[in-house]
Parts: sequence; C-alpha cells; structure tokens
Amino acid sequence: MRIDTEAAAAVERAHRREWAFVLAATVRLVRDFDLAEECVQDAYAKALTEWSAHGVPAKPAAWLTTVARRRGLDLLRRESTLRRTLPKLVTDPADDDTADRAMRVLDDIPDDRLRLISTCCHPALSRDAQVALTLRMVCGVTTAEVARAFLISESTMAARITRAKKKIALARIPYRVPSVRELPQRLDAICAVVHLLFTTGHTAPSGDELVRRDLVDRALELARMMHTLVPGDPTVTGLLALILLTDARRDARLDPRGRLCTLEHQDRSRWDRDAIEEGIGLLNSALPHTDRYTVQAAIAAVHGEASSWKQTDWREITGLYLVLLRRWPSPVVRLNYAVAVGLSGDLTQGLALLDALADDPALATYGYLEASRAAFLADLGRSAEAATAYESALLLTENGVERAHLEARLAELTG
Repeated sequence: MRIDTEAAAAVERAHRREWAFVLAATVRLVRDFDLAEECVQDAYAKALTEWSAHGVPAKPAAWLTTVARRRGLDLLRRESTLRRTLPKLVTDPADDDTADRAMRVLDDIPDDRLRLISTCCHPALSRDAQVALTLRMVCGVTTAEVARAFLISESTMAARITRAKKKIALARIPYRVPSVRELPQRLDAICAVVHLLFTTGHTAPSGDELVRRDLVDRALELARMMHTLVPGDPTVTGLLALILLTDARRDARLDPRGRLCTLEHQDRSRWDRDAIEEGIGLLNSALPHTDRYTVQAAIAAVHGEASSWKQTDWREITGLYLVLLRRWPSPVVRLNYAVAVGLSGDLTQGLALLDALADDPALATYGYLEASRAAFLADLGRSAEAATAYESALLLTENGVERAHLEARLAELTG
C-alpha cells in the first residue's frame, strides 16, 4: 500500500509530541515496559497505513493510545500471561490506602508521564540507568541519541537500558506517582533526567535542525510540573530557572537564513525578556542554595542581564564556573570553564586549559572541544592549526546547522 506523505508527516509529528503520552498510558495498562513499547511501536506502524487510507484522525494521540492498549490486551490474553505480568509493577493496595489522601492532588494531574518518570527514577536503579531509561521510555529519545548525550557507545547504552528494564520487573517496582514522603528521594534523579532532556533538545545531536523544540518544550513542561509539586525545593527551582534563562535565547540562535548565530552575534532584542525575568526571579528564590542547576542558572542570568556581548561580565562567569566545578566536576564543565577563561581576556591560558583536556576519554568524541580550540587558535593568529582543529570538529559533529557553521569558519581560514 502506498504511504501518503501527509500521513507520514502526521505520524512523525505524533511520535515527537505524543510518544510519552501513548507509552505511559499503555504501561499503566499492561504493567510491562517491553510489552508496552512493542505495542506502541506497532500502533505507530499501523498508523502509517490506516492514516494513509482513511485520513489523519482528529486526535492522533487518542487513536494511537487506543490501538496500543488493545494490542497489549490481545497479547496478554493470547499468551495467557495476564496473571503473571500484572504483579510486575502493581502497587501494594495497603500502601495505596495509607497514601490515598496525600496522593489525591498528584493523581489529579492528567498526565501518566509523571507515573512513568517516577518509576524510571526509582532509587533501586543507578543514576545513569534512571536518566537513560527515562529519556528512552518517557521522551522517546533514540538509544543512539541517549548514548551521545552520555558520551558512550550505542551498544553500551542499549545494554544499560535493557538491564534497567529487567531490574524494574524483577524488583516489582510500583508504577505510580510516589507519595509526598517518597517524592524528595526521586527529585535528584528526575532533575537530572529533565536537564539532560533539555540539553539534548537545546542542540540536537544530529539532524538538520539546531533545536529539537519538542524535547525542549517537554523538558520545560516537566520542570514546571515538578516545580508545582515541590515549589519550595531549591534544586527544582534552580533547574526551572536554568531552562527558562537558557531557552530565552532560542529565537536568536539562527539568523534569517537559518545559519547559526553564536552568542557574540545574536540579536538580543529577540531574546524572550519575559522568560529571562521569570528565570531571574526563580533564581533569586533558590539562592543562596548552590547546587549545579542553580549555579548554571546564575551563569545564564549573567548573559541574560548583559545588554551586549561587550558588556558581558566574563570574570563573574569564570568565578561561577569555579563554583560549579566544586559542585559538579564534569569534563564538560571543565571545558566551559576553559572557554570562559579565554573569553575573559586570556586566550593563551584558555587554550592551554583546553589542550589539557585532549586526553580525557569522555571528550574524545565531543566536537565542542575541537571547535573551541579552533576558535581560540584563529583569534591567536595560528590559522593552520585552527583549520586542522575545525576539520577535527567537523568529523565529530552530526548536527547540520553546526556543521555548516564550522565549514564556514574553516572556509574563512583556508579561502
């Protein structure tokens, strides 16, 4: 059967926008991650043919959910596994009774994703497994994209996700929103998930678009939801502030021709001032707490308050990165600190700090390291070395917009 172009586009949109809703609703019925994922994938495959033949339904998410859930029930009945499968993720009735009143407000939230993300972020799982599983299951991010976000191989990430699913089944982790008493235990993991989801969407690892707006919007939505649930928690507040302050620059990151605009060349009149104001207000309420999200939000606030590139207080940003290094000494933070040192006026020292990161295995496939070295080398007049660094960065960059930017910089050096 011929696949209609409009139907194919609708299925793709539904995958980006509705995957989490459809999967979470299906998991809630069949109580098994692998079975639910299989059913949802079947529903999307069926949508291609059905929507081509009969048109796109008015409510694609509802159509997909109905098909996936029916498929799940059919499989459970056919294989006579209903009695064996349901206990995998069921909630202890006694626990439900004692937590019912405390959970009433949370259960009123019309979004099964919170149940799904809470299950994926259960303390029985390792932190990396929590983040990876939630990105894959809740957000529909491909295993390859999750692996790139973690700076590890796809096969390693696939094995990690599989182990996490098995542990949920074997440990009979309940599929429900955690109680008010349990929720704080999950906050760190949930915040890590939301933050990595945002960074994956903020600059897409691959493809022709710089930003995956669906992932960014999903991260912002989840951050707002968590802030509503625990408004007094400074970590959640700092995370929401960070997302707002960073995403406020979204519309200025591309010029009218769709080319990448670095922070230096962005039209700041296109920044979302309402988001910046909201983010700074949240940041002020989170301080003096200095977890990694709050410190990153403070760095973003310095940019947001600067009227121009020249007015940016790079010394303050450098100082904040030193604070962040004590809270979160990751290779990427060290890279960003080195860039801040260079932009604060000491290009030679900044380049030396970047060069010192060359042997870090976590950055071996991270194109921003070579791109940053190339920019500093070019500013120092070392054009041949800069061209080599740009060529190396291109080998490690799969985003089309970023590749075009690097190619343009390389062409400027080589003619």
